[in-house]
Amino acid sequence: MMADTLNILHVLRAPVGGLFRHVCDLARGQAARGHKVGVVADAASGGERADAALADLAKVLALGLTRVSMTRDIGGGDIAAIRHVGQRAATQSVDVLHGHGAKGGAYARLARNRRAVRVYTPHGGSLHYRWGTPAGLFYLTAENVLKRRTDLFLFESYYGRDTFAAKVGDPGIHALVRVVHNGVADAEFLPVKAAADATDLVFIGELRMLKGVDVLIAAIARLSQDGRSVTATIVGDGSDRAAFEADVARHNLQAAIRFVGAKPARAAFALGRMLVVPSRAESLPYVVLEAGAAGLPIIATNVGGIPEIFGPDDGDLVPPDDSAALAGAIAAAMQDRGGRHSTALRLKSRLRASFSVDAMTDAVIAGYREALAR
Repeated sequence: MMADTLNILHVLRAPVGGLFRHVCDLARGQAARGHKVGVVADAASGGERADAALADLAKVLALGLTRVSMTRDIGGGDIAAIRHVGQRAATQSVDVLHGHGAKGGAYARLARNRRAVRVYTPHGGSLHYRWGTPAGLFYLTAENVLKRRTDLFLFESYYGRDTFAAKVGDPGIHALVRVVHNGVADAEFLPVKAAADATDLVFIGELRMLKGVDVLIAAIARLSQDGRSVTATIVGDGSDRAAFEADVARHNLQAAIRFVGAKPARAAFALGRMLVVPSRAESLPYVVLEAGAAGLPIIATNVGGIPEIFGPDDGDLVPPDDSAALAGAIAAAMQDRGGRHSTALRLKSRLRASFSVDAMTDAVIAGYREALAR
């Protein structure tokens, strides 16, 4: 007979971004339901903010927190990390070994394990690659091999599930497959008051080309050339920040666009009156859920799982990599403030009904139990 209390070990590499937020919410929710939870994460990633968040999370982890070396690329240290995960699974009688992201998923499924079900949530990861590239050939081949060592796939979106099937193969041949959307907590539905110096737009995310910050800059440049004054705050850091700052200088937009570094989401929401998500690719981004819950109007690209968040009348979705379309959506939204507010309220109501942390946690645990029963 299956135990009511489960021993659950989550494995991830970098404690940053939406993946980390997902693991934290899930671990807290599972612990609140009486399960014993542990976490394994990289020892060096995330900086002081990650250290503080993990220290706080550790307070609810009955199975504890360990941090070991986990490199982004394949390396000799992976063997030690895999061995560490296997040792924890064995000594703590883990029932569920849940890997997140490409590296965490690999460690959880390659670790020596005699009793735990192996669960994998991709969070995008390898699915951003294409078969026609050397990196894509390696990572997608690895995903194809590892799917045979998976008992349960948990996708954050139907898009993620369908992309995996198209690029790697049907995950349901060897495992259970469930789609469980990310969720937001009750406190996140409190409104955020705009700061006195709030700009027209705010972008929040990692500063890399995948996120489309260059497209946003080009859209603002188009509007400026048409005589429309639009201001924006860019929140975040990343490998392409210098390139984006150079773009701003090249378009002579230093007075219109400011870079403020990384900040917590709700603090960042106060810095702009409308969120713009110009990504070229996404899974199911938390920033859209968080902003929608806070009542912030949103313009986003029609990529990944983003359309699953919006109802037919809940927001403006534009094609990726299209600065003209993005500029048009920004101009239209700025002219129709009343309509923008009504749209934000409809989205907020939809999120409250369908995208909660409690629903996410219960659905994930139900998936675990189905896999264990098999």
